[in-house]
Amino acid sequence: MDSTNCHSHISDGQEEFKNQKTDHKTQFISGGPGSGKGTQCEQLAQKYGFTHLSTGDLLRRELTSSSERSKLIKDIMECGELVPGDIVLALLKEAMIARLGDTKGFLIDGYPWEVKQGEEFECKIGEPKLVLCLDCSTETMSSRLLKRSQCTADAEAVMKRMATYYQATEPVIAYYEKKTQLSSYNILFRLLCAALWRA
Repeated sequence: MDSTNCHSHISDGQEEFKNQKTDHKTQFISGGPGSGKGTQCEQLAQKYGFTHLSTGDLLRRELTSSSERSKLIKDIMECGELVPGDIVLALLKEAMIARLGDTKGFLIDGYPWEVKQGEEFECKIGEPKLVLCLDCSTETMSSRLLKRSQCTADAEAVMKRMATYYQATEPVIAYYEKKTQLSSYNILFRLLCAALWRA
């Protein structure tokens, strides 16, 4: 990525990050649908004083507002399309800035889901300190999702979600293996704690 182009995108929000005395660590928590990443993030956040941010939660919260952005998001989702990365990044940055004064860092789950998003995050906010990938079997994730839906007719949809996840995540994992500290763990809370402690 061209560094000149990157610097041109630096906003007041990023300057606010830079001007903070506390070193706010950012960790990405990756894992497939049903891997338990949300649950693990909540436990880690409580244990270490981090703020847990979920892109899905941020989008749902925005949809409850009456902003122009919420109307745009609703229209996009009703068309069955993915919300553009710049909107998701803006929501993340706003949420992070709002918590800068009372958190030790950020655990962001379900993000990025493509390399371009990771590059934009680094450009406008900064590089993650650590990327944790929760290693959960397809069988376990599928079973959890089917229990949530309580409908066998959703089995095909679940498998499509799995396929989409693996297809999208492969290049992202490869990207962070080269750039930063990436660790893969099965779902053991003590191992995740150890990884955060070392970061």
